[in-house]
Amino acid sequence: MYLVYLIECSDKSIYTGITTDITRRFNEHKTGIGGHYTRSKQVVRILHIEQFETRAEALKREAQIKGWRRDKKLALVK
Repeated sequence: MYLVYLIECSDKSIYTGITTDITRRFNEHKTGIGGHYTRSKQVVRILHIEQFETRAEALKREAQIKGWRRDKKLALVK
């Protein structure tokens, strides 16, 4: 199982990623080992999670969401 997730950062930006363990990955982001983007920003909370059977499906969805503007990402969260 693969998860696509959206995280809100302290500057109100939204980070999109993929993982198999959301708790571990969120803690990595919080401690600064989760990725270059979130290392420079403080992560606040998980906004949204979607589940996929294959890595390929999750990567495709991640790429799709990353191409969206902020307002569309926020609409997905609601």
